Amino acid sequence: MSNVSLDAHDSSGTENQPQDNSRRRFLTVATSVVGGVGVVGAAVPFIGSWNPSVKAKAAGADVEADISKMEPGQQIIVVWRSKPVWIVRRTPELLASLANDEGRLKDPKSEEPQQPDFAQNRYRSLKEEYLVLVGICTHLGCSPKHLKDGEFEEYVEGVPEGFFCPCHGSKFDMAGRVFQNVPAPLNLVVPPYMFVDDNTILIGSEEGAA
Repeated sequence: MSNVSLDAHDSSGTENQPQDNSRRRFLTVATSVVGGVGVVGAAVPFIGSWNPSVKAKAAGADVEADISKMEPGQQIIVVWRSKPVWIVRRTPELLASLANDEGRLKDPKSEEPQQPDFAQNRYRSLKEEYLVLVGICTHLGCSPKHLKDGEFEEYVEGVPEGFFCPCHGSKFDMAGRVFQNVPAPLNLVVPPYMFVDDNTILIGSEEGAA
């Protein structure tokens, strides 16, 4: 009995040896391939992380705004660094009125660093006619509304045009200067910008900046 058992065991081992070797080779190769794919798969995101994404590049890119068709009193909006930027072409009458209500403003002379040096003036602009502002309230980040044709007088007596934030009632004049007794602590931000020519504003860079 023991001899038969041993013979059967030996015979089975001899007959199956080539098959087992083939199976081992297959499993070894398959494991190596899968492992290699895993390493490559893990490496691709890591290597990809060395290069900035398209969104990352766009996040800091300058933006050109075409103002060639803007009429006096008109506002356009462009997006820069995921923020709305307002461009308003102010009328001569509006510019003249900016001096009238400075006694009701928190920072009428723009002494807080909310604008480039070139915009630290009554008009808060490079060219008096064109106002360029980041359209985000300095209170909690809402976006104020541009109210004109007398609509702003509902919120500030005697001032027909300005920016009103409906979230918490902050008010700004047509230079982006904040009125007193409102939640917003600072004037609206003036972004860096420059005029490429008479019809184009480049937002994100200023002339002479390094």
